Amino acid sequence: MTTPHSSRQSKPLWERLLVPPDAPRYQRFDSIVGWMMAIPALFILILFLVVPFFMAFATSFTNARLVSPNAPEFVGFRNFERLLTVRTFTVDPLVDEETGEILRDEDGEIEYPRLRTFVRNNPEYPELDGLQEFSSWQSGDSRTYVLVGDEVFLRALINTTIFAVVIAPIQGGFALLLALMLNQALPFINVFRAIYFAPVVVSMVVVSILWRFIYDGQNGLLNTILDFLTFGNFTPVDWLGNPATALPALIAMSAWQGVGFHMVIWLSGLQTIPASLYEAAGLDGANNWQKFRFVTWPGLRNTAVLVLIVITIQATGLFTQVDVMTRGGPLDATQSVVFQAVQRGFEKQDMGDGTAISVILFFMVLIVAMVQRYVTRERD
Repeated sequence: MTTPHSSRQSKPLWERLLVPPDAPRYQRFDSIVGWMMAIPALFILILFLVVPFFMAFATSFTNARLVSPNAPEFVGFRNFERLLTVRTFTVDPLVDEETGEILRDEDGEIEYPRLRTFVRNNPEYPELDGLQEFSSWQSGDSRTYVLVGDEVFLRALINTTIFAVVIAPIQGGFALLLALMLNQALPFINVFRAIYFAPVVVSMVVVSILWRFIYDGQNGLLNTILDFLTFGNFTPVDWLGNPATALPALIAMSAWQGVGFHMVIWLSGLQTIPASLYEAAGLDGANNWQKFRFVTWPGLRNTAVLVLIVITIQATGLFTQVDVMTRGGPLDATQSVVFQAVQRGFEKQDMGDGTAISVILFFMVLIVAMVQRYVTRERD
């Protein structure tokens, strides 16, 4: 005599996992049909997302080349170590061998030994061999250097971080402001919504090309407008050719292009807030700011978390603007992590370095998303 428990155990494993064992026959049938419909999509996701990630993870521990007759060799954490190495080192000033006085140049500045010469003449510092100078500062008579294994990658990492930190509040804030303005029953409101959303549907490549002409240092539209507003007293600026303005120019363009997408997300969140809450707040004498603070913003908590995470993920994937407008210049001022991964993996054919950068980017985005989710979680 078979018991329900024994008959349940005799069923195939896949059926016990996918179909509730105690479900009626029609529910079991619906579950099987649902999984059959989902399997093609799951297969595509696994084939083009999960499998490439694990392949990239494995390749990051090798010295693989894109096109090479030599088989890849396992190098362990060498790629990650070189990319992430950061050290500080302090050197003393040069002194006169006879008098012992500190040497100074023609401008009265203290002279220090060249770092490369110092490392070559002092073999007791093998950990400094092959490192590149990133920055330095003077402390008293000594000078402290920041040495890195890969200067360009570190600049790309810093630029990407700055881009994400700056664009998140700018893009999210302007999108919320537009959503509040457009969340009203006014004539032709849908026309304005379409106008503000229009840049989102335009390819980023096209937008980057157009803004490259706007930022042109000679006859660009931005310089022309500023010259007109200042009655000819404005000195033209090469916005993309100046290291001080190149990254801010990319931030401004990117914020303009993506603000419409996040406006729609904010707008959908606003429309889920019951109108009765605003009516009750109005009866209690709340002004517009109080309504926003105590009704609108609490109702948008989950929407704010989504917008913040989406903007951050998009910002860390900065590539198209850099590739089309600046190619990482000038002087590496607009290098990004994704641009470096593509450039090294495909242009320089160093797949080991390229995949290592991709893996670092993955964990960086994962950590940022988890931290944001934790900080913005609902508290009891």
